[in-house]
Amino acid sequence: MIERALAGGRLLFMNPAPLTGQVLVIIGGTTGLGFSAAQAFLEAGALGIVITGRNPESSATALASLGERAAAITGDAIEPDHADRAIALAVERFGGFHGLYHVAGGSGRRMGDGPLHEVTDDGIEATLSLNLSSLILSNRAAVRQFLKQGTGGSILNMGSVLGWSPSPEFFATHVYAAAKSAVVGFTKSIAGYYASRGIRANVLAPALVETPMAKRAAGDEVIQSFIKTKQPLDGGRIGRPADLDAAAVYFLSPGSAFTTGQVLAVDGGWSVSEGQILRA
Repeated sequence: MIERALAGGRLLFMNPAPLTGQVLVIIGGTTGLGFSAAQAFLEAGALGIVITGRNPESSATALASLGERAAAITGDAIEPDHADRAIALAVERFGGFHGLYHVAGGSGRRMGDGPLHEVTDDGIEATLSLNLSSLILSNRAAVRQFLKQGTGGSILNMGSVLGWSPSPEFFATHVYAAAKSAVVGFTKSIAGYYASRGIRANVLAPALVETPMAKRAAGDEVIQSFIKTKQPLDGGRIGRPADLDAAAVYFLSPGSAFTTGQVLAVDGGWSVSEGQILRA
């Protein structure tokens, strides 16, 4: 139960364990943003979590760190039954399913994404599959299970500020931007359709965060100078996976029961900054 306390003349709502009793699935939860969220979910009282990832070694390392309230499956998120298997494991192992966090995705630069005139046919297919098709598949699996249970539930999808706030100089991956923009439209659409069934769907949209996907940018001094002004909060820095954790906990907790179809940019100020390009 949420406790209320009067402090400084304001009514504060405090719940030290907002995910108590919740069973959650994180698609792409073995590294980076997903693994940080997995830790946060358990710290917030989750009954159990299932994480998924492509690398068996990463899965084993993550499980060893997370402990007995976590389980994992290995596979590719673009496989049609990937999320179905994860949700089935959540129900079998922990006795329920309350929320899905879809984190899996990534840059298609190495697969042929980039400025539109350079984009390859394979780059289009691979980037959309990785960032959009996999998400649609996981959301479908979650909605089907929520409807089967008749319980409602929460879906949180990973977007990106590049879906509406481009960076032509340093982050010109146009198919990726298209996919992340589509994540917003898709999420709002299902949020509206299933609201009456108690199914919520929202989006978290980070800017540049220090993850395996961001190694190129994190190691580039010119880009880091740009980030100093483009993400000016906290002295101007690249984001950390933990910067998104509190928001993820909120959206997957009962505390967000009256919130759906929303996009929250956790971006260090990217969306409201000019971000001057610094040149020598």
